Amino acid sequence: MDPAPAQRPSPAARGALPGSTARAALPRDGEAPRRVFVLSPASAAGKRMALLLSPRAAFPLARAVQGPEGATLGEVFRFASALYFRGKLAYAVAFGRPPLGCAAALVIAPGAGLLPASARVRADDLRAFASVPVDGRDRRFREPLERDARVLAQELGTDGEAVLLGSIATRKYVDPLAAALAHRLRFPPAFVGRGDLSRGGFLLRAVRAGVELEYAPVAGAVVHGPKPPRLGKG
Repeated sequence: MDPAPAQRPSPAARGALPGSTARAALPRDGEAPRRVFVLSPASAAGKRMALLLSPRAAFPLARAVQGPEGATLGEVFRFASALYFRGKLAYAVAFGRPPLGCAAALVIAPGAGLLPASARVRADDLRAFASVPVDGRDRRFREPLERDARVLAQELGTDGEAVLLGSIATRKYVDPLAAALAHRLRFPPAFVGRGDLSRGGFLLRAVRAGVELEYAPVAGAVVHGPKPPRLGKG
């Protein structure tokens, strides 16, 4: 049986972040820089996650999570977070340009650092995530994230970018990531002032339109602003 994600060797020990998309290791002249997306986590201790872990649950995703094969982290967090995570995951898959051996969508997993959205997780993994607070002051959360951010920085090289699809208004994700990625850590300024549901819908619309958002460095960014107009139907 495969070890749980929190017990697997770090990306540094594996030599590269895991992924399933083969790309050229470095962009050629004139190409856009390599770009991966770092997705903030869904709550592993919320009511919807509890549904997945209930022994009475009979729907397919719950049976998969409680079985030996597990389910992908992307599927699980998409269920737990609904629109917001669904938008983040769809956007990362649509617009990611990862380097060789790296996934386009890397998910912050409490206590396990950065995991590909395709990583398979089981019930014990979800309980382990729930036991670690999403708090940069807690070493159980911070140290694995810093470890994997350092490996990601090496994989991206000097020209690559990591775009955080999550809130930058608090430092719980930003500080551990920025310590390794510095100016290569970016975010969509269109997120400022939007709530989670609005961000999710905004990202899904961008995917449907095939239009990638603009990004700005997290360092020095304005993190609060007026609430944007509500999204219309469509």
